[in-house]
Amino acid sequence: MWQQRILKLAPRARGFHLVTGEVLEGMPEIGELRVGLLHLFIQHTSASLAINENADPDVRGDLERHFNVMVPENAPHYEHTLEGPDDMPAHIKTVLIGESLTLPIRDGAPALGTWQGIYLCEHRDRAGGRRVVATLQGER
Repeated sequence: MWQQRILKLAPRARGFHLVTGEVLEGMPEIGELRVGLLHLFIQHTSASLAINENADPDVRGDLERHFNVMVPENAPHYEHTLEGPDDMPAHIKTVLIGESLTLPIRDGAPALGTWQGIYLCEHRDRAGGRRVVATLQGER
């Protein structure tokens, strides 16, 4: 079986957001699969996807603070500045984190670890909703 759709994630503030539930709600066919793969690709250059801690929200805050120190706004060497001080750092963070994930599906659910969840990493101060192409393949 193959299934593909565009998931529209709600707009969120800058930061790291747990979106596992939103993704799974958007692809209910996952529950039909015995084995498979779910590929997620975000169609934006200033947001990224990651898998990390799903329980303690302090992890998400610490990640946001770390990336803001690692990739600061208003660095004097940035030339791409027309879209605001958060734009070029957003592009760099997206390159560092990545725009896609592939998750194994086992017995109707993503085979994530106990403490793992899917993150939307929003790198802009005032971003709109984000689009994620979700492609599911597998056997029932």
